[in-house]
Amino acid sequence: MDVKEYIASGILELYVAGALSPEENLEVQHYALQHPEIQKEIEAIEETVLQLTRTASPKLPKDNFNEILAQLDDVIPFKPEASKKRTPWGSYLGWAAAVLLAVGLFGLYLENNKLKTEIEITNQERENLEEILSTTQERVIDKEALLQQLRDQNVTVVALGGQAVSPDSYAKAYWNREESKVIIDAQGLPEPPPGYTYQVWSLKLSPLTPTSIGLLEDFATADSKLFSLPNPNESEAFGITLEPEGGSETPTLEQLYTLGAVGA
Repeated sequence: MDVKEYIASGILELYVAGALSPEENLEVQHYALQHPEIQKEIEAIEETVLQLTRTASPKLPKDNFNEILAQLDDVIPFKPEASKKRTPWGSYLGWAAAVLLAVGLFGLYLENNKLKTEIEITNQERENLEEILSTTQERVIDKEALLQQLRDQNVTVVALGGQAVSPDSYAKAYWNREESKVIIDAQGLPEPPPGYTYQVWSLKLSPLTPTSIGLLEDFATADSKLFSLPNPNESEAFGITLEPEGGSETPTLEQLYTLGAVGA
């Protein structure tokens, strides 16, 4: 969205004036939360209107009736002897009071509208915080469950050392035979280049027989770099190779990043 174009469209002035529909109000509030410059522009418009309201509605003096009467008398002299008909001062005063009342009410309306907007924004922020908190709690629960799996007494830990293509690389395989799955800790692997992914292999050593057990999907966005994969095989070793996206039927040995034997 072009923020400058949105601000110049005039919708923020209509929003401050309360001339938008509820759906349009929510849209403006949503953009205000996402873009601080929009929120700042809303506040500037509101402040301008309030300043105009204060200017148009000065405080009345204590002796307001005599003051207004004197000011009106300067404009239209009050000379009852010159005419049998009295000038309708009550009407003038009524109009003056009505104007002041209207300006005051408009100021109150703007203040009330601003307060409602702040409440709606606060509620939206609270909902966003609750959503973030809920997501964070879910991640904590997932990590705790994963840690419990890693600490299971039936888990065999296999260290995978770096190979010729990447000597500094390393990984660990946490293999639970009873549950037929393995958790790969790939923290020691570099991020794969675009168009490539890591593929994990279960190996039988004599003769050498590789079986793919899965890919380390979304490697770049995985914070923990822990990947759970099924492994129903009687593995004697585990290896990780770099393969084209989608994986390969057989491992590319020239791209073997880590390798480790069970019980080594």
